[in-house]
Amino acid sequence: MAIANVLLVDDEVPFVETMTKRLSKRNLGITSAFSGMEALARLSKESTTEVVILDVKMPGMDGIEALREIKKKHPLVEVIMLTGHATIETAIEGMKRGAFDYLMKPCDIDVLIAKVSEAAARKRKQEEKILEAKLKEITLRRP
Repeated sequence: MAIANVLLVDDEVPFVETMTKRLSKRNLGITSAFSGMEALARLSKESTTEVVILDVKMPGMDGIEALREIKKKHPLVEVIMLTGHATIETAIEGMKRGAFDYLMKPCDIDVLIAKVSEAAARKRKQEEKILEAKLKEITLRRP
């Protein structure tokens, strides 16, 4: 079983291909998308995605816009922002909009794997709490 199911979103095809190979070797389930719109379409079809690794600078829908839509439609999915053009402003904006973390490209693969593992664990914990609350609600309704 994969450590986590990840959607990797970046408009740079060679980067996505290389990262897909590297992350798959580390036991991550990887799906890829090359734009914010494609990422949203994949998330609508893939209910198993736990973590999105999202590039900030992309043509069309940028990473901040994509993050906003992901969090609106899939609030429990964790998002790690990744960029080669980091500014403090975009980092702060991403965190305000619910990003799990923000990493600079090129990032150390071990650091990225650790962040993905933490993010997936957080999503699973939130899902557990929701399930527990639903079960409690059901048991309290019984006569």
